[in-house]
Amino acid sequence: MGKLDGRVVIVTGAARGQGEQEARLFAKEGAKVVIGDVLDEQGESLAKELGEGVALYVHLDVGREEDWTAAVAAAKDAFGKIDGLVNNAGILRFNELVNTPLEEFQQIIQVNQVGAFLGIRSVAPEIEAAGGGTIVNTASYTAMTGMAYVGAYAATKHAILGLTRVAAMELAAKGIRVNAVCPGAVDTAMTNPAALDPTADPEETAAGVAELYKKLVPLGRIGRPEEVAALALFLTSEDSSYITGQPFVVDGGWLAGVSII
Repeated sequence: MGKLDGRVVIVTGAARGQGEQEARLFAKEGAKVVIGDVLDEQGESLAKELGEGVALYVHLDVGREEDWTAAVAAAKDAFGKIDGLVNNAGILRFNELVNTPLEEFQQIIQVNQVGAFLGIRSVAPEIEAAGGGTIVNTASYTAMTGMAYVGAYAATKHAILGLTRVAAMELAAKGIRVNAVCPGAVDTAMTNPAALDPTADPEETAAGVAELYKKLVPLGRIGRPEEVAALALFLTSEDSSYITGQPFVVDGGWLAGVSII
């Protein structure tokens, strides 16, 4: 018996990183998983690996309303219902606020903030029709504080906490719980841009990242995407049946204060 037996959950940004680990863990716990992403090759490969009848890949640009309509239709056609959503997809850009082009700021809003809004609006009626369920939004450590050079990103993550709280209040009577995960630094390609540089030395990059977070984070290391997935599972399962409208920080103690050891 798995924690998500009988559940059908859409996970966005699920072709790699945190979303991939969420999809893997949810499938392991008995869910049918709809993998939404724009990385078609990686997403299709993951769905194939998890198995037909267990996972379905759909091309989903979360900032496009028509993509959400198509994804919902595909999920219902494949699995008959939807009773869970993890709004995980997001993008991160590093830039000083006063030097951030308007186009870049709007792009981040469209994916991170509008994408979460469209996900809630598109999927909540299906969750209600299925008899209730859960929505988990991916916010960030930066939704609880500030951080230099990620102004646009932090703004969208603060907004996601607002969406989470309002959705939790409005959807509670429909049997839908809505919560947010707030990861700190997690070892994924998005949060470690150096890992995307083909000219970078992988060992040097890994050593530099490890040293940085040894200083910044009380637990002395960067987080693993599997650790975020475990929190998303908790918030999607009945283990969190009396929890809604809340942010949950998973950051190795970073928000508590910077370690000086």
